[in-house]
Amino acid sequence: MKPKEILELWIKAFNAADLETLIDLYDDSAVNHQVANEAVEGKYAIKKMFEAEFANAEMVCKPVNIFEDGDWAIMEWQDPKGLRGCGFFKIEHDKIILQRGYWDKLSFHKLYDIPL
Repeated sequence: MKPKEILELWIKAFNAADLETLIDLYDDSAVNHQVANEAVEGKYAIKKMFEAEFANAEMVCKPVNIFEDGDWAIMEWQDPKGLRGCGFFKIEHDKIILQRGYWDKLSFHKLYDIPL
């Protein structure tokens, strides 16, 4: 599959809060580093991160732009409350091996009434 196709599967699973489908898209040794947080290493640590995030807020990712460059899928996104950000997904052998995300953590916490 192309990186863009993997990203489209990721968006669908993320928006459905389908943790099992979402985590199956990651390599066992994947790294997810949202710059507002510490890097999370390993598929099962990433699963725990998503479990906690889905429990805190009903998150929806609406793609604004999706790009593909070699092994990378890149997405500019927004959510229904107006929060915006971007994500970078490095794909190898149809698995996400690295995910980087950029968004405003303070705005996210305020929008979803989550204490810092």
